[in-house]
Amino acid sequence: MRLSVLDLVPVRTDQTSADALAATVRLAQTADRLGFTRYWVAEHHNMPAVAATSPPVILAYLAAQTTQLRLGSGGVMLPNHAPLAVAEQFALLEAAAPGRIDLGIGRAPGSDPVTSYMLRGTRDDSDIENFPQYLDDVAALMSAHGVRIPIRNQDYILKATPAAVEEPRLWLLGSSMYSAHLAAAKGLPYVFAHHFAGQGTVEALATYRSEFRPSAVAAEPVTFMTVNAVVAPTRSEAEALLLPNLQMMARLRTGQPLGPLDLVEDAAALTMHPQAEAVIASGRSKAVVGSPSEAADQVRAVAAEFDVDEVMVNPVASAHRGTDPATAPDRETTLELLAKELF
Repeated sequence: MRLSVLDLVPVRTDQTSADALAATVRLAQTADRLGFTRYWVAEHHNMPAVAATSPPVILAYLAAQTTQLRLGSGGVMLPNHAPLAVAEQFALLEAAAPGRIDLGIGRAPGSDPVTSYMLRGTRDDSDIENFPQYLDDVAALMSAHGVRIPIRNQDYILKATPAAVEEPRLWLLGSSMYSAHLAAAKGLPYVFAHHFAGQGTVEALATYRSEFRPSAVAAEPVTFMTVNAVVAPTRSEAEALLLPNLQMMARLRTGQPLGPLDLVEDAAALTMHPQAEAVIASGRSKAVVGSPSEAADQVRAVAAEFDVDEVMVNPVASAHRGTDPATAPDRETTLELLAKELF
């Protein structure tokens, strides 16, 4: 089984953004050393607990400090950006780290409406409506041939990079049936955000596989699973490390004010209202959490249930008070313990 990593670059209450980035570098290097397949970073905006605002910037930083991992976006939220800008960024990453770059693209804004407006500079929803065309534009711009634009009876050639040798691997990401239909129609590799949505995964993957049309990108359906994970020597330790993330998600789901990720001791002292507790219970049931053997069994079960040979874990462990802010040791431990059981 192949294992990969998703990273939102979480920011704890004891960390600055610089600390969070330093911890992410250590985590990526751990994944690289252990033989994980790929390492993806997300795009979210104006969230106190998430420092992953610009995937291409983080990926360039990680490419210089790793050697084997495929590095990618999970994903770039295309409506926030001009297609040419995305194509140029990832074509340049591919040139700098040949054969190691994945471009995962999503349709959601990755933030609230105010932040989306500031990113896009407009309230017009045409960028979302034109998403399928923009997806095609990104792919064409990254290719060696580029795009031909007819202007005054002449073809204007537009390329993301002047001498492309290889292109980043393109993936479509989603958390709705829309993305499953679109990925199948375009013959793209597809990842459903199981770690975030948790519902509709079976239906989305079945639709994608049944409707898939072979393309130059993929001859057959290609997908894997994403799942939140915390692994520790005992289940009780793992659940304590997971609780801060579950509480943060409960606040998000119930419309409560958000803040940085709490430390383990602070999360344990909190009392959440019943609606939030229901969200916490649901999140715990969908996560990979427990001792090494328990967690490995859960990963195998997820892979079997959804018929995939790759699982992407989002190591969401917080930390105890007194931890070096520039580290996330329990996130690293999650990867180390899983690798020992599954590799």
